[in-house]
Amino acid sequence: MVILGGGPGGYESALVAAQLGAEVTVVDSDGLGGSAVLTDCVPSKTLIATAELMTDLSTAPELGIGLVDHTAEAAQVRVDLARVNARVLRLAAEQSRDIGRRLEREGVRVVIGRGHLDGPERVVVQLADGGTETLEADAVLVATGASPRTLPSAEPDGERILTWEQVYDLTEMPTRLVVVGSGVTGAEFASAYMALGIEVVLVSSRDRVLPGEDADAAEVLEQVLTRRGMTVLNKSRMESVTRDGDEVTVTLTDGRAVTGSHVLLALGSVPNTAGIGLEAAGVELDAGGFVKVDRVSRTTARGVYAAGDCTGVLMLASVAAMQGRIAMWHVLGDAVTPLDLKKVSSNVFTAPEIATVGWSQNAVDAGEIQAEVVKLELSGNPRAKMQGVHDGFVKLFCRPGTGIVVGGVVVGPRASELIHPVSIAVSESLTADQLANAFTVYPSNSGSVAEAARRLHHPA
Repeated sequence: MVILGGGPGGYESALVAAQLGAEVTVVDSDGLGGSAVLTDCVPSKTLIATAELMTDLSTAPELGIGLVDHTAEAAQVRVDLARVNARVLRLAAEQSRDIGRRLEREGVRVVIGRGHLDGPERVVVQLADGGTETLEADAVLVATGASPRTLPSAEPDGERILTWEQVYDLTEMPTRLVVVGSGVTGAEFASAYMALGIEVVLVSSRDRVLPGEDADAAEVLEQVLTRRGMTVLNKSRMESVTRDGDEVTVTLTDGRAVTGSHVLLALGSVPNTAGIGLEAAGVELDAGGFVKVDRVSRTTARGVYAAGDCTGVLMLASVAAMQGRIAMWHVLGDAVTPLDLKKVSSNVFTAPEIATVGWSQNAVDAGEIQAEVVKLELSGNPRAKMQGVHDGFVKLFCRPGTGIVVGGVVVGPRASELIHPVSIAVSESLTADQLANAFTVYPSNSGSVAEAARRLHHPA
């Protein structure tokens, strides 16, 4: 097996293939772990961990905690962004090294360089230290990931105009940050940097933040962000970004101008599929350059599989890893279950977090599936009251008649953890009654999941 790319789709598939006795080579150019470990998930969530602490501190007075300063200066909590980002990069590098050690223990060979297909069963690598190496393969997995999308009218300079991969080089706090793009990446960074004490303006081309998420959840988040002081400009499309010294200006298509000390571009991603011989090898790409795959990660070229962000299926590290595992199980003849996106749980790491799994409210409203819906506010949960939590809810979807849980949404602190029982219910086709009858701790936020399920009960 030859695997192009050392991100989650690549290294997780390598471990499966090695476990099944294959000879495995991973070709990697950007560092093991890929963007998920080095420039995206691990770094951003490490930054967000600091932001979460600052958010918790903002509720301290309500919980009876005050800061005391015996000097003449007023008590104040400050963020040292240089130290925060140094920790971010250190943890990312450590995680990448851990992956390398794991691959080595499992007998996976790692070749540092850039690979391209020379037909469906051969990979030619331009080695990082010079020269080339040709690798013959029974099967090839393409897991080359994606990169931040940029525009000619908004070119990043790595100093004041930044992509999300460049923010970790900042050593001083921005005085006013303009975030362009209100999808998951834009919302997460906007929420995090505001929690760190930075003035934030969020520019959204749509009529609300997180247009792809549950509308009720997005509404709660936008209300919280604006209440905490963020300026949210909805229905505002960026035309260009320019820099003049230490000031950047975002010009909108309606003529308005938004100025700040820094701009963060969160404009989506483009697949890393150009110039690696895919089409010549018979691999079909869609109009956006993403690799077309089926539910067992096969491309249109026999013996060539693909996984992760380069496929555009669902840009999550967990999905990339599962696509890679499925590919190896399939090609090596092990038991395999095709990818089912309706069982994927995901999370938006804002404050509050938004976690989802299964069928959505949009699908129910559009008539794609019939489902009963219950929404339960967290503000009525005793543990949430103790913690000073005022915003958030649990929403469950179940099939009428059978009562099988087919989806859910959780909005609140640590929603990424609270979604797990709902995810198990969706994955295992449990009924609302089964979910309700599992014991929960009192008091606990998970009690709201059970309570929502109880409200979906129908007497026999």
